[in-house]
Amino acid sequence: MRDSLFHLRRQANISIQVQIRQMLVSAILEGQLPGGEPLPSCRQMAKTLKVSRNTVVLAYQGLVDDGYLTSRERSGFYVSPEIQDDRPKSPALKPVSDTEDMAEPANAPDWEKIFRVRPSRQHNILKPADWKSYPYPFIYGQVDHTLFPIAAWRECSRQAQGTKAMESWTCDAHGEDDPLLIEQIRTRLLPRRGVMASNDEILITMGAQNALYMLTSLLIGDKSTIAIEDPGYPDMRNIFSLKTTRLKPIPVDGEGMVVDGRLSDVNMVYVTPSHQFPTTATMSMARRQQLLGMAVEKDFLIIEDDYEPEASYIREPTPALKSLDRNGRVIYVGSMSKTMFPGLRLGYMVGPSELIAEARAIRRLMYRHSPTNNQRTTALFMSLGHHDALVHRLHRAYRARWERLGDSLNRHLPDSATAPSIGGTSFWVCGPEGLDADRLAERARDEGLIIEPGRVHFISDKAPANYFRLGFSSISIEQIEPGIRLLAKLIHGR
Repeated sequence: MRDSLFHLRRQANISIQVQIRQMLVSAILEGQLPGGEPLPSCRQMAKTLKVSRNTVVLAYQGLVDDGYLTSRERSGFYVSPEIQDDRPKSPALKPVSDTEDMAEPANAPDWEKIFRVRPSRQHNILKPADWKSYPYPFIYGQVDHTLFPIAAWRECSRQAQGTKAMESWTCDAHGEDDPLLIEQIRTRLLPRRGVMASNDEILITMGAQNALYMLTSLLIGDKSTIAIEDPGYPDMRNIFSLKTTRLKPIPVDGEGMVVDGRLSDVNMVYVTPSHQFPTTATMSMARRQQLLGMAVEKDFLIIEDDYEPEASYIREPTPALKSLDRNGRVIYVGSMSKTMFPGLRLGYMVGPSELIAEARAIRRLMYRHSPTNNQRTTALFMSLGHHDALVHRLHRAYRARWERLGDSLNRHLPDSATAPSIGGTSFWVCGPEGLDADRLAERARDEGLIIEPGRVHFISDKAPANYFRLGFSSISIEQIEPGIRLLAKLIHGR
């Protein structure tokens, strides 16, 4: 047997035992190890792979338990002859030579004519996939995994996989959500924001983004006029643009979205009042009341995207706009991914029961419901107090980074202006006149520093070029000041 068949491409996030299993399963299922084929002894395989013999023994035994291998006493391990019996035989593919014509078939579809929308051509925020390899990742929306209580999450996941708990999430829930998670959102999360809701007024979604897309699908048509913040959240602008071209940019100042006569003819207002995206400005109480009054007077709805409610470092978080709503005009969207981890993809919306019923129906057509095992694990994580403890831990860590970043900007970039901020996980910076933040971001990446140019957040093609955003949720506090010092050198050409 060729030794080249057995080799590991070491992966930092996967155990050696799992990697050995993956290697052997692939070789068996791809026919490289036929049924009845003997495997090298555990000692020989360990020597070939340069790993512990016990690690190989455990990998082999696991494959025996799952039927991939058979064990013969005093003989060794063999590929199970039955493992490939029920697998369809793949037809042999004709090899294509380098000289063959690789042109598309003459009758291939004309996708340019077929597509009704082309979301890939929209302007989006771009983030490098390998951001963790940069020494100065001032990137927004990522987390510092060292702050997450992985042991607590693992224990909640273990409990969720208990026999009784599995009964609740292994079957098709159709359009229903985990009742324990709904209870935790209703009794733990929403009251902090001053929001009271019944069970039939809450829907679990695949992150806040999914909630926003569903609301757009339900409520927006080609004749709808939507007021959006400018600068604002590009993904929301792009979602709305799939349904209507009538987007009305509304400027933002130190009190959030400006509320005036420009809202008199709109059907919907999308707003981020807790920490405006991307400036982090908090909407004043007076302006909130003004917006709610105008919603009644001019008969429009409000989508409140409360994406970072906990990150307030100077005073207590301002109550949600939804908590002040007495006329059912505000649809509230929240996320659990921001405080836990983005890969969780769990969010929720709160609104009148009639709206939630329709959202539940359209969600069923899309994907029925969010994964119920993740819902139950998250519900246990919250019910056992781990989420509250995590929020406190993040608050302390983020406040220290917020202060360090503010001090560093004042020291090294005094000619740049930062938007007034009481929290959030980023700074919105207006660089010197004439600065091109897109070019700056390219030069910065060459030096190991990630910043996010601000032009994409503006709706106008003539957007100012000297704005950029600095996230601090995923950079260590020790790297903040050196990173800003380097950024200042790049800006000033030193």
